[in-house]
Amino acid sequence: MRVYGPNRAALATAPTTSRRAASGGFSVSEEEAPRQTGTAGSLRAISTVDALIALQGVEDPTERKKRGVVKGRHALDLLETLKLGLLDGSVDQSMLARLKVAADGLTETSGDPALDAVLGEIDLRLAVELAKAGVR
Repeated sequence: MRVYGPNRAALATAPTTSRRAASGGFSVSEEEAPRQTGTAGSLRAISTVDALIALQGVEDPTERKKRGVVKGRHALDLLETLKLGLLDGSVDQSMLARLKVAADGLTETSGDPALDAVLGEIDLRLAVELAKAGVR
C-alpha cells in the first residue's frame, strides 16, 4: 500500500507479467504501458477514527483523583456499616462481599501520593476486617 499525504491512501496494483523469451532470458514487452494507480474512493481516513479512540483513552489526572476519592469514601462508608453491623450482630455474607469488592477497587493509583497513601491505609483496614471474617 502506498501512502500519499496524511489522509490519502492508494492500493498497490499487481505487477504486470512479462513473457519469457525462448532462450530463457528476461524481456519486457514494449506494448504494455505501466498502469496508473488510482486512489481508493471507498477507503475512509481510518487515522481520524484511531485518533478519536486514542483521545477517549486519555484521562484527565483530576478524573483519576476524583475516582480515587469516591472509592475511598465508599470504602469508609462500608467500614462504618460493618462497625454498626458488628455492634448489632447483623453482619451477613453480602456485607463481606461488598467489602471485598471495595478492597479490589482501591488498588488503582490516583496520581496523588498523599491520596494514594490514605487509600492504601483504607485498603489495609479492609484487608484486616476481611481476614478477621475469614474471607480471602
